[in-house]
Amino acid sequence: MQKARIKLASVDIDKLNTTCAFIKDISDKTGVQMRGPIPLPTKRLKLATRRAPGGRGSATWERYEMRVHKRMIDLGLDERALRLVMRIPVPDGLNIEIEMIDA
Repeated sequence: MQKARIKLASVDIDKLNTTCAFIKDISDKTGVQMRGPIPLPTKRLKLATRRAPGGRGSATWERYEMRVHKRMIDLGLDERALRLVMRIPVPDGLNIEIEMIDA
C-alpha cells in the first residue's frame, strides 16, 4: 500500500497548525486514513552578537533565536484527497514537501 507523506516546516507555529487542520478536514471529508500530525524535533538557530559595535565598553551580548517547527502527516493514497491537499492555501513562510512512500 502506498501513502503520501507530507512534511511541513515553519517559523510561525500558528500557520503550521492551521494548515494541519485543513489537511485533517480533507481526510475527514474524503474518508482517507490519516496519521498525524506527528511533531518532529524543533530546530533552534541561535545567534549571539556584541552590543557595542566598536569593541569598547563592557562585553555585553544580544542573543537571538529562531525556531523552526516541523510536523509530519501520513495520508492514505487517494487521488481526490491529494488533489484537495494541493489546493490548500499555503501561507508565506510555510514549507511543504509531499512524497509517495510504500508502507
